[in-house]
Amino acid sequence: MLPGIGKKSAMRMAFYIVRQDKSYGLKLCNDIEQAVLTVTNCRRCGFISEHELCEICQDSQRDKTKLCIVQESKDIFVVEQSRSFGGYYFVLDDINETNIDRLRQLVDSHQSAEILFAISPSLANDSFMLFVEDKLKQFDIKFHKIAQGIPTGVGLENVDILSVAKAIDGKMTI
Repeated sequence: MLPGIGKKSAMRMAFYIVRQDKSYGLKLCNDIEQAVLTVTNCRRCGFISEHELCEICQDSQRDKTKLCIVQESKDIFVVEQSRSFGGYYFVLDDINETNIDRLRQLVDSHQSAEILFAISPSLANDSFMLFVEDKLKQFDIKFHKIAQGIPTGVGLENVDILSVAKAIDGKMTI
C-alpha cells in the first residue's frame, strides 16, 4: 500500500489499469521505474529533483535573502502552490550536524536575512525552531513562522481550542 491510499482505492486503481490497453499499464510501469531511477534530492536544499540542483535552486530570479525551512519535501509543493513565497527552501527533516552545517552554508552563501519556518504548529516543532535559531545565532537573521488560527470556511465548533486561542492571540485590525 501507498500512504493515503486505502485498500478500496488501491483496488479501484488496479482494476482501472488492467482494463486499459496493455500499453497503458506498461507505460505506467516504465514511468514509475524512470522516476525511481532518476529522481533524487537536490544537493543544496533537499527538494526532489532529476538534476543535481532542483529547478528552484537554479532560479536566479528568486530572492536569495529569504529562506523557507520545511520538514518534508512535499511541503515545498504546498508553499509553491500558494504563490506567497519567492525565496529559496531548505528541507530540514533531521536535526543532525551534517544538515545544520548544510543549512549554515546556504544561509552564509545567500546572505539570508529572513527565515520562514513553514512547519505545522506543535510544542515539539516550537522546540525544533528554537534549536535551529540557536544554531544560526551567528547570522543577522529575522526568524518567522507561519501564522496559525482558524482555517477559511471552517466553523468555530469544528476547530480545536488551541487553534482558537492562537487565532485570538494573533487577531488583526480590520
